[in-house]
Amino acid sequence: MDAGLPPDALGRRVACGTDYGTVRYVGSVSPTAGIWLGVEWDDPQRGKHDGSYEGTQYFKCRHPRGGSFIRPNKANFGVDFLTAVKDRYALNDKQDVQCGTGNTVVFGTKTVEFVGMDSVAEQQRQLNKLVDISVRECVVSNAGQEEEISRTCANMRHINLSKNLISSWETVVAIASQVQNLETLNVSENKMRFPSTSTFTSSAFSNLKILALNQTEITWTEVLLCAQGWPVLEELYLSSNNITVLERPDNVLQTLKLLDLSDNQLLDGNQLHLIAQLPRLEQLILRNTGISSIHFPDAGFGCKTKMFPSLKRLAINDNKISQWSSINELDKLPSLRALQCNNNPFVDTEKNPETLKQLIIAKISHLEVLNNCEILPAERRGAELDYRKIFGKDWLEAGGHWNPEKNKPSEEFLAAHPRYPALCLKYGAPEEGELKGQQPLTLKNQLLTLTIKCPEKPEQKPVEKKLPESMTIQKVKGLLYRLFKIPGSDLKLSYKSSKLEGKEVELDNDLKPLQFYSIESGDCVLVRW
Repeated sequence: MDAGLPPDALGRRVACGTDYGTVRYVGSVSPTAGIWLGVEWDDPQRGKHDGSYEGTQYFKCRHPRGGSFIRPNKANFGVDFLTAVKDRYALNDKQDVQCGTGNTVVFGTKTVEFVGMDSVAEQQRQLNKLVDISVRECVVSNAGQEEEISRTCANMRHINLSKNLISSWETVVAIASQVQNLETLNVSENKMRFPSTSTFTSSAFSNLKILALNQTEITWTEVLLCAQGWPVLEELYLSSNNITVLERPDNVLQTLKLLDLSDNQLLDGNQLHLIAQLPRLEQLILRNTGISSIHFPDAGFGCKTKMFPSLKRLAINDNKISQWSSINELDKLPSLRALQCNNNPFVDTEKNPETLKQLIIAKISHLEVLNNCEILPAERRGAELDYRKIFGKDWLEAGGHWNPEKNKPSEEFLAAHPRYPALCLKYGAPEEGELKGQQPLTLKNQLLTLTIKCPEKPEQKPVEKKLPESMTIQKVKGLLYRLFKIPGSDLKLSYKSSKLEGKEVELDNDLKPLQFYSIESGDCVLVRW
């Protein structure tokens, strides 16, 4: 056996230049002499074969060309944690050229800054004063001598261990158990082995609040086993781990406020029901998880589900949701306030982005932020009034009536528009006369017949114009400039409606279309300068 080869080389993570891999074989390869390492590379393009050579299978790879043989002296098996820290913070005689220089790490949408080599203040160069430590890409592979970390780095609270050579969860425990007040830990991009059976519960993570395990190949079953040692964890990041099946987290993760399952292909949207009873979960990130539908079967039309009782922020963008019924279901979530839902097939059913936005707002009653844009009260009111009018004819044909005793809309209509009864209670039920001459929703650029007046210029006669409802206020001002020869920047617009007697609504956002303000044919636009 090679003198420089670790006795536990099999299964260890190694680096070769900038490439990372896992040792799958240690031994001879006929007809050559000496010891070889059979490595399965993280990047299959680094490999040459599937672990076989001249007809003999020495090891197996997931990718048919993901493996190759290298000599032990070409493999870097890494360094202990403390050596990496000293190298990173220039506390050794020489700087390890393997160390990276990144100082920040992204947890979902949040960026946490770790103190890096270039930004360490002079007084912070002593190990026992360091609080935030980043040893990303510093080939850390082991904890080093027992208790050495606790003796020299007593004040560490936040550690970035991402993209190193950690081969097993036991190594992470060995490091963390020596950091008494550890609050934030990132071990992403370390392909490691996790416990497959229930093991003793370590107190290593008794104060841990944020944990990132992205791209570590952990399964949900392994998450639940390890979570027994995370008693106060609040944020858990698990993106890109090939998690396909969830299980109910009984007596674990009960303090969790944020869960990121992005880029895991869940086999079924109903898998979400298994994590729906996490009592404190406020943010759930399900970007690119392959889900095609969302359903909360415990609640009927217009009712609230008991699932996800604390969920305020939900991200379901980049998925396969094709039916509006899934958006209807989201109104059942009692605490939902923010939603990201871009890049789903259902958005293609409505080509006008402004109309699409209004439909979602009208369907989810307490939504305050949609796709990272705040929903203003006037925008909600306009969306709900438009929704009430647009589907008013369908409501009447389905058995709806302004008289409560005769109002019996069909189950089919309520399934498609579960919020419609609530909108009728809020704004009053539409009457037949109000809906006459209504244009279909799919007709873009619906023309509005508007009277344009200049209340402070009585000599200026009122003008009647037909304008598309999608026309922005900025373009309306351009039209009025040509009409009155007044610069658009000097114009102040508002409108009056017969439905809002005595009220004048200011048209104060140049980027919004007329339909945003619920302007209808017959209304009067007032121009001042």
